[in-house]
Amino acid sequence: MKNQFETLPLLPDLIKTLKDLDFQNMTTIQERALPLALEGHDLLAQAKTGSGKTAVFGLTVLNTVNIDNLKPQSLVLCPTRELAEQVAKEVRTFGRLLKNLRVLSICGGVAQIHQEKSLEHGAHIIIGTPGRVLRLLKEGHLNLDGIQSFILDEADKMLEMGFKEDIIEIKNRSPKRLQTLLFSATFPEEIKDLGEKLQNDAIRVEGEIEHDIDAIEQVFYQLESHKKKNEALLGVIQNFKLSRFIVFCKTKRISDDVAIFLNKKGILAASIHGDLQQNERTAVLTKFSNNSLCALVATDVAARGLDIEGIPAVVNYDLPQDSKVYVHRIGRTARAGASGSAYSFFVDQEEHKLEEISELIGFTPETSGTQELLAAEEFIPSPPMDTIYISGGKKDKLRAGDIVGALIHEAKLEASDIGDIAVLNIITLVALKHEKAQQAITALNNGKIKKRKFKVGFA
Repeated sequence: MKNQFETLPLLPDLIKTLKDLDFQNMTTIQERALPLALEGHDLLAQAKTGSGKTAVFGLTVLNTVNIDNLKPQSLVLCPTRELAEQVAKEVRTFGRLLKNLRVLSICGGVAQIHQEKSLEHGAHIIIGTPGRVLRLLKEGHLNLDGIQSFILDEADKMLEMGFKEDIIEIKNRSPKRLQTLLFSATFPEEIKDLGEKLQNDAIRVEGEIEHDIDAIEQVFYQLESHKKKNEALLGVIQNFKLSRFIVFCKTKRISDDVAIFLNKKGILAASIHGDLQQNERTAVLTKFSNNSLCALVATDVAARGLDIEGIPAVVNYDLPQDSKVYVHRIGRTARAGASGSAYSFFVDQEEHKLEEISELIGFTPETSGTQELLAAEEFIPSPPMDTIYISGGKKDKLRAGDIVGALIHEAKLEASDIGDIAVLNIITLVALKHEKAQQAITALNNGKIKKRKFKVGFA
């Protein structure tokens, strides 16, 4: 019983939500950090991505939120837009029984005017990237005078990206007495220095620091040339019956080309990289996370901070220059105690990279030719869900509950037909069972949501 959530001094609504989400036993970082955080201590916590740290600070801030006070009470900083959106989604999920809770994400890459208007209506919890948060502070659209907690998620990555001065300035614009929780996968001297500048008597807590490499089956395929990679990729998909996976490439151009190749083969895929607009990036990640895409083809920069559950396999189309990046990539699979697989391609000139990876992970992975792959029977995966769009979002005061109600009453769907719902500023993305998507589109185009007409179609 010691490591179960119900033993903690959490609000009854939070305990009920955790039970509904089938959160039973705490992870290592949750068991060690949550009791301290709930007592109000500053924490310097070391934990890897996917270890459950979002629940630590998410439950902590939700446990003390005053719904009647619409001034920001907690600020969470993340290194990337994608991570900030994921964190916001998780916090909203944990707090879904807290009536009228407002969690606002503030990131670059989207029109600032929408964020300014949202701030005018108030928010309890702000989750964003340092650059945009500081800009809104300087321009007077955001006021942190009432915040009680300040959280840094993946602080090491924020320092790598040059956000140290921004973080310190944001903290200096906040009340002197507040709880500060700092989470980082690594603890270089710069992180310790940042903690000393921001925190008071912080308690050091360690969770699971490294990804469980032993839980990941790793196979390296030696190819005659780079030109054979598409053929090998198709062979891996067919031989191992991959229905959901991430492909890592070294450039934006290669990512686009691989996604085009997979789609031509009937495998639903999309690429994600730095050239995409924020709405495009959000749509791609939403569709992949809600099981509407089979493959996400990504560059390392675009994949930074990704934390998507249930990915059984990763394919390294190109090996990274840095062996540490390899470990980060394959750590996208085998999350939360699950097993996973990593398949990597290399040519003769890259054998030194394989040696560096072997030295880092502590053993030499299996290497193989591609004869077995090329003999595999044809297998074309099909995602179980489709994503539809609705031409309205937060600015139209749409909520997930409004969408569910319309789908059940207007489109005659069952609750089990409906997957994830992402309500964005001017659009909403909804995952539906493949066989029900067209039925929903037709019904919603002919009907109404909250007594209003919206355009609806396939995303």
